[in-house]
Amino acid sequence: MNFSETAFDLQTATPVRPQAGRPLTIDEIFNNARRLAAELRSRSGDVEAARRLPADVAEKMRDAGLFRLNMPRLWGGPEMTPMQQNEVIEEISRANASAGWCAMIGSDSGIVSAYLDDDVAREMYPRLDMVQAGWYFPVGKAYRVKGGYRLTGKWRFASGCTHSDWMSAGCVVLTGGKAQAPSSGPPDWKILIARPADFELIDSWYTTGLQGSGSLDYRCEDLFVPEECAFSFFDPPKRPGALYSRPDTYLRKMPGIPLGIARDAIDTTTALVAGKLEYPSRRPYREMARVQSALAEAESLYGAARSYLYTSLTRHWEKLETGADPDKNDRAHLWLSRIHAFQNARRVVQLMYDTLGGGAIYSQESPLDRHLRDVNTICQHLAGQTKGWEAVGALLLDTPSATPYPFL
Repeated sequence: MNFSETAFDLQTATPVRPQAGRPLTIDEIFNNARRLAAELRSRSGDVEAARRLPADVAEKMRDAGLFRLNMPRLWGGPEMTPMQQNEVIEEISRANASAGWCAMIGSDSGIVSAYLDDDVAREMYPRLDMVQAGWYFPVGKAYRVKGGYRLTGKWRFASGCTHSDWMSAGCVVLTGGKAQAPSSGPPDWKILIARPADFELIDSWYTTGLQGSGSLDYRCEDLFVPEECAFSFFDPPKRPGALYSRPDTYLRKMPGIPLGIARDAIDTTTALVAGKLEYPSRRPYREMARVQSALAEAESLYGAARSYLYTSLTRHWEKLETGADPDKNDRAHLWLSRIHAFQNARRVVQLMYDTLGGGAIYSQESPLDRHLRDVNTICQHLAGQTKGWEAVGALLLDTPSATPYPFL
């Protein structure tokens, strides 16, 4: 490589070998998200009708750098901190939660590539703005064969798969027809990566909320996947950097979605009640004690959730940056703050929906009905469910959990 193709990462003093893609600073990506938000808001009807991101919307998000959040500086990517990623995803989710969800999932490309050999990763991800989709949980079966695996299974929740470049498929590895378990822990859990065209995409995404995320089911039978396209989150990453040092990285950017929904619900309601009258009294909503109280309560719920999340993220991140392992309290509060963000966001949206009254049901008048459907759907995700409290409580009490979470 000649000198003109080489830059240096000033934080590590190591050469940077960029992948294809126009360089974007973190500020530029955030500003792109803010500029794109207005269009995403206006296209929300199209997104829901398509039950996926329309191709032009996905391409504009790609051009804005919204899928490169986790791409490493060594490749010319932004390698954003979890706090920065959540801020970008919040901004998008205020306008459209399905787009925010797809940005959150699609940017796993930078994380997945960290678990592959660098030469393999560079070949598979030649551009910074490539999109990842797929499910990590081991519901498929991978049979060991010479040079790789034969993969069979059916998976769910492939958000963004209709505009993705690669898809992940979690599986249990079988050798000689049997799962090989280590001396302790679960059977051999691998994640195999293949092209979307290698799977059958099943048009299954008929949901109440998050309608535009295109989170289809997908399946394959006896698909050969080379050894170099397989990895495990339980193995050490093959790329340096605090962002890649723990396998829960992909979970840390999720709370930006409910927080973005909640923020917009408050702002929308505040704007609408300013000119709304109660009938038959014709009393202005803004003068009503119940409305004033509801808005104050919503702000406190949102503020508490956001503060708890960013405080926990920052404390956790500071440990990782020094090379230290976050202790059980760091890990517990990070998980709890994530659940708190999801659950408080749902409370905020429901409160604003009830405060606005009958007008909230009309999708052409406000996004509150969509926000309510979206926030209820995302709260069904494992990362946002209150059943996670059990595992966190067990961690804090140093006792085994009946429902252990592998990345806690």
